[in-house]
Amino acid sequence: MNAILPLFVRWDVNPTMISIGSFEIRYYGLMWALALGISAYIFSRIIKREGYPDKLFDSIFWYGVLSTIIGARLGHCLFYDPGYYLTHPVEILYIHQGGLASHGAAVGLLVGLWLFSRKNKMPYIWSLDRIAIAVGIAGALVRIGNLMNSEIYGHATSLPWGFVFVRAGETQPMHPTQIYEAAAYLVLFGILCWMYYGPKLALRRPGLMFGFFLIYLFGFRFLVEFIKNPQEEFERTMTLNMGQWLSIPFIVLGIVILYRACRRPAVELPKTKR
Repeated sequence: MNAILPLFVRWDVNPTMISIGSFEIRYYGLMWALALGISAYIFSRIIKREGYPDKLFDSIFWYGVLSTIIGARLGHCLFYDPGYYLTHPVEILYIHQGGLASHGAAVGLLVGLWLFSRKNKMPYIWSLDRIAIAVGIAGALVRIGNLMNSEIYGHATSLPWGFVFVRAGETQPMHPTQIYEAAAYLVLFGILCWMYYGPKLALRRPGLMFGFFLIYLFGFRFLVEFIKNPQEEFERTMTLNMGQWLSIPFIVLGIVILYRACRRPAVELPKTKR
């Protein structure tokens, strides 16, 4: 009787989608572009739904996009390899070489939305509650980009959906943690859409959506890191890896925001709300 071989996925996808001479379009860059585009569309619909002028969308779009990209790049350079980039600061600008950190993107977005809110005299928590919806779907797309790059995957597994990441030099199935995260973020996106478009309880308690978002997203990120391979060599000697340490402050912040949102009296929704 022949032995039954375990099932797995042999992943050998070229990360470059189109290449013409020295010009190329990579799936990862495409996923980032889609993430920003879809996020912009979602927020434009929210702006219209709540009766705000179109110029408000233009403002938050540029604050959001620039702060996210700058934060993601600086986060990668300073969180994961500060020694190298502080001695080669010009290379921080080499974003085309890759290297974007989600925790850095989160910090950058928080700063960008604070600046946006201050300039437009909008409540900061208004921006945070609504941008959380877009971040859910954007995070899922970025993780698909990581999958196409055969990067940020997990430990070896015997589960039938394990991926052999051929281009990363692997010969045995690994946890496709990129797919785990993408699926989790899609669920988060669905929950936040329901909170926003469904019952009005979430909107009547500013901070409820953003607090839940932080706890869910970074809580899942903290847990999935237990089955991920370390991104940098120095993480191999750490009890918790860098992604987990960076997630803890966001989880704590989410708990505080959610607690305060639940403790405050519910507010009346603006008449422009449809």
